[in-house]
Amino acid sequence: MNTSFALSNDTLAKAGDAAARAIPPVWPLASSVAVNPFLGQTEEDLALVGARLGRIGGVPVTMPRAWYMIRLQDGTITDADIIAALSVQTGSDLPDLAEVKRRAGIAAPTIAPQPTIADLAASASGIDWPGIIADRFGHWAAGYFDQGQALWAAPRRRGAYDAWRQTATHDLTPEIAGLKDFAQFVSDRPDRAEDAMVQGAQALGLTEDVLETYLHQLLFTLGGWAQVARYHLWQAELAGQGDTTITDILTVRLLWEEALLAQYKAQIGEEWDAVKAVHAAPVTASDDLTTNAILQEAWERAVQRDLAQRFAAPAPDANPDRPALQAAFCIDVRSEVFRRALEAVDPGIQTLGFAGFFGLTASHKGFASDVEELRLPVLLNAGVTSTARGDDPQADQNARFKARASRAWGRFKLAAVSSFAFVEATGPIYAGKLIRDAMNMAPNDVPGGPAPRLDPALGLAARIDAAETILRAMSFSENFARLVVLAGHGANVVNNPFASGLHCGACGGYSGEVNARLLAGLLNATDVRDGLAERGIAVPSDTVFVGALHDTTTDAMILFAQDVPSTTHAADLRQAESWFTSAGAVTRGERALRLPRAEGDKDVAIRSRDWAETRPEWALAGCKAFIAAPRHRTAGKSMEGRAFLHDYDWKNDKDFGVLELIMTAPVVVASWISLQYYGSTVAPDTFGAGNKVLHNVTGGIGVVEGNGGTLRAGLPWQSVHDGEGFVHDPLRLSVCIEAPREAMAGILERHDGVRALFDNRWLHLFALDENGQMAWRYEGDLKWSKVAAMDMPEPDVKLAG
Repeated sequence: MNTSFALSNDTLAKAGDAAARAIPPVWPLASSVAVNPFLGQTEEDLALVGARLGRIGGVPVTMPRAWYMIRLQDGTITDADIIAALSVQTGSDLPDLAEVKRRAGIAAPTIAPQPTIADLAASASGIDWPGIIADRFGHWAAGYFDQGQALWAAPRRRGAYDAWRQTATHDLTPEIAGLKDFAQFVSDRPDRAEDAMVQGAQALGLTEDVLETYLHQLLFTLGGWAQVARYHLWQAELAGQGDTTITDILTVRLLWEEALLAQYKAQIGEEWDAVKAVHAAPVTASDDLTTNAILQEAWERAVQRDLAQRFAAPAPDANPDRPALQAAFCIDVRSEVFRRALEAVDPGIQTLGFAGFFGLTASHKGFASDVEELRLPVLLNAGVTSTARGDDPQADQNARFKARASRAWGRFKLAAVSSFAFVEATGPIYAGKLIRDAMNMAPNDVPGGPAPRLDPALGLAARIDAAETILRAMSFSENFARLVVLAGHGANVVNNPFASGLHCGACGGYSGEVNARLLAGLLNATDVRDGLAERGIAVPSDTVFVGALHDTTTDAMILFAQDVPSTTHAADLRQAESWFTSAGAVTRGERALRLPRAEGDKDVAIRSRDWAETRPEWALAGCKAFIAAPRHRTAGKSMEGRAFLHDYDWKNDKDFGVLELIMTAPVVVASWISLQYYGSTVAPDTFGAGNKVLHNVTGGIGVVEGNGGTLRAGLPWQSVHDGEGFVHDPLRLSVCIEAPREAMAGILERHDGVRALFDNRWLHLFALDENGQMAWRYEGDLKWSKVAAMDMPEPDVKLAG
């Protein structure tokens, strides 16, 4: 171990930055999106990440051994699967087949995290210092990060470290609990966070080789609050700027450690030295963690065999005629069920799949609102601005007055001087509302208002460029129907803090109708169509594009036909609405089979209005595969609502620009979704948001369980578990793309971050052949292996899990 304690500002700054990037961001509740909880560890494989997260938090990264043993005993996982999983593991001392099977029957030992100084002090004193830190830090952070919920929010004119010091020097709670002169201790620290970090690190005797996992652990103990700070850094860097919030709160946490060590050094000094020695040692995967990774890989191989069988099943013949209706949906797995049902209604219906923001990176202001809604993937910056402001200024002004009155009324109800009197005086008039809500009679909140428009408007050349780019990215450049529906999606639920998480991730946690309506308006413009024709995309004059919203909770389709008044298409629209109604009933019937207490499609429909319903829908639970290929490869084949379906025809993709876009954007977003569900299932205490019944919304940012403490991020327990068992199979996503292997390898070579996801097996990659079969498996290091015939299952086997 390096024994020099002379840590420089630069050394600590680099270590602090590395610790910050080991933490995943979390988006506010109003626009929450799925985030890969392993985002900072994708440069390592599963077993090594298990060792790293085990050291800092005792976090499991796979299911218990019994989970895999059940699948071994029922034949889901075969010996061939285990042998194949062994072949991709790294290390020189791997177990053989028999040893893996023997270990599968033995519960793996629980990994205990290394104690922090707060843990050691608690053990020595009997005082719950970790709990006190969580409480006091959470109390401050809820005000500092507040997004409009607090009546008296903390000032944000200063940095996080400075703001915390201003509060901590007046907070006597730590001293009352037993930490002597803590307020004075904080007051005596340096004014700059960087200097305070150096001073604290020297007081703790930290060396450079200790910093990597110890600083990561300190941020990890702050839970979701560290993730909120990481979000601020993410947003700043997306805008080409910087942000020190997360390293500021790392300094805050370090100061707590410094103060506790100063008081309890005589009792815990030797134990602390032993902890530092562990942190200084390299992170290595144990035999148990390697075995767990092998079993996880083997199970995924079993599921992939069954997926291959789905591709191998005969596909219906393509209809060469002009479609009776074309409907483009988001690639979200919930759309797969509806698309399949819709295509079954009439053979003339064709559906397409594309990311739900429809290629428009819009910063949008809704009707009578000045709030900027970033309705685009969080990986991107806004490219255009839009508004739903109508042509009637008076209507806009009236709506604004109504919104202000509503906000004022809400603040009056919550104000300290009026809250009790308010309940006494006005409680009885709420009886009707309570009865209506209790009887599931609350009306659905259907998005509407004036049609959104680009503001400022783009020039003609820019609009033609955008239209061409989007249509080619959709592999949609010929054989247009008379009616083309562009359907975004959203969820309509009540009393659910996680409502935005049910919306469209590609739209930044908002519903997708704005982008759908914007694109419909763009493609209906005559001058744009004239420009497209000159570029080889001839849209017939009788084709009309209509924006729509697919409500994933009720499976109702809302058509915004008012955006495109057309008397010549009235019959087409009536027919489409009839088809959508029929498909919705079929979809609800299929989804009812998975939802608890749902006895049919009518039960599914009312869940959105039930204010006590903790499981209005399953969202993306169960997601297992991402498929980028022509629709006829999967048409007529049930993917059980567990596959992201992206239309893609590589033969029309010049220079593979669309392929590169798919692999670097939709695939990455899908990986975030898949791994959020994975993490919330294998480690719900760490990566899950806890129990919805106990949640309290804090600062408009997130939730805590109970009345304070650590912010919880991830998916609630009710999103992955039905009360009796898991509804999500924690599988790393299988990405199946019909494209030349050389093209995919070239893209991976140019994008290190995407390549790491595949090389370290956070995603699996398959190349489909000219017959649409899973023919090649990506093995990492830009190498491929042919999928052997013996990997194929017997006919009629359903998706495993």
